[in-house]
Amino acid sequence: MVEEQRSVFKGLVAGLIGGLIGTIVMDEFQNLWSTVSQKLENSDGRQSQRGQEESESPTMTAAAKIARLGGRELTHEEKKKLGPVVHYSFGTLQGAVYGGTAELAGTPGGFLPGVLFGAALFAAADELALPQLGLTGKPSEMPASSHVYGLAAHLVYGLSTEIARRGLRAAL
Repeated sequence: MVEEQRSVFKGLVAGLIGGLIGTIVMDEFQNLWSTVSQKLENSDGRQSQRGQEESESPTMTAAAKIARLGGRELTHEEKKKLGPVVHYSFGTLQGAVYGGTAELAGTPGGFLPGVLFGAALFAAADELALPQLGLTGKPSEMPASSHVYGLAAHLVYGLSTEIARRGLRAAL
């Protein structure tokens, strides 16, 4: 069996595309989680607060802060449109970093690297960076269900990114 030559460029490309795919899968997982949660809330006789007041996601807040750096204030509608751009850009770029790193490290096969990547990204982004940047509240102020949701979404992202990255890398 011939060992394949390592190529950081190919790793970056495979990771970039894998990160985009992982972000799409993560988004679908989050939509499914929200739908199921909402149905469970409604079946318990509780009414959803969602319809009364729409909250701002961390990616919407990030889009507003980025625009503010350029001297522009965004409307709520603009934040809603640009929030996903921030999310997809971040997920795609993180996939590229992961792909390049996996290539350099000679990451072994299996699901574990993707799961570890997702868990590390959750810890670094959701638990550390977002609160420090003022995009979310402190982790200690959030309910446990928010942490479980965030971790689960990032595990789905990491695993999806790894599966796509590995398949794409084999094709390059």
